[in-house]
Amino acid sequence: MTSIIQIVGYKNSGKTTLTAHLVGALTQAGCKVGTIKHDGHRFDIDQEGTDTWRHREAGASMTAITSSERTVVMEEKSSELDAIIRRMLAMDAIIVEGFKEADYPKVVMIRSAEDVELVHRLRQVIAVVTWAPALSFPVPTFSIHQTDQLVAWLMPTLSR
Repeated sequence: MTSIIQIVGYKNSGKTTLTAHLVGALTQAGCKVGTIKHDGHRFDIDQEGTDTWRHREAGASMTAITSSERTVVMEEKSSELDAIIRRMLAMDAIIVEGFKEADYPKVVMIRSAEDVELVHRLRQVIAVVTWAPALSFPVPTFSIHQTDQLVAWLMPTLSR
């Protein structure tokens, strides 16, 4: 069964750094890991002038590019989180960065006291990583400098 965990928090709270650290630890433990990143803005991973960019500019609704090492499929539409997860169920673990309101187990990143409301507002908070060690929470809490300990705490759940 695929394990799913979310890493959530406001901008510059350390979500991507923690996600990369967790992916590295899981991969080193022999797990196949998928990641999903929410972007609240318009983004494009394609580059102007490439063949796939030209296909999309001409009106393609879906474009794929593949090589001997990698495949990328781009769709000109938004996708629901659960639809993306269904495409990744062959993974041992899926780490979702963002999608605060989704209903999966969450690690909440707290950079300042103003961010504390996330812990109380969001569902399925299983741990907190905080930049302000004086704060305490009703779930396991780790300093931003204790990411190795957090990863060790999460590993039994995610690598099963």
